[in-house]
Amino acid sequence: MKPYFTKFSDKTFDDAIAHVTAILKDHGFGIITEIDVKETLKKKIDVDFRPYRILGACNPSFAYQALQSDDKAGVMMPCNVIVQEHTNGKVEITLINPDAAAGSLNNKALEEFACEVTKELRKVYRDI
Repeated sequence: MKPYFTKFSDKTFDDAIAHVTAILKDHGFGIITEIDVKETLKKKIDVDFRPYRILGACNPSFAYQALQSDDKAGVMMPCNVIVQEHTNGKVEITLINPDAAAGSLNNKALEEFACEVTKELRKVYRDI
């Protein structure tokens, strides 16, 4: 099982970020963190890197349920979404697969719950 779902978009980098953010919101996820990898690498180690952004998506109800199942579930939060522009100009959107991540905690209740989150993120994937 792959730890992510990924697809290419015909949108520009900035439009893809706006689009995926709106789709996530439609499915109950908000963006609680955003890391601009290109900017960070330039500031910290003075290297040029392609547009690459990590969006930390969170559905508060899912987060609460996960933490009720396992107090270590926070290591999988938020659900990361990557938007990156490749050197050929193609924009790729990648979402975490919670099923794959939850298996590493070896908690049956959390694994079953992760299936619910995965179902919702598959809907997001379908809509992007």
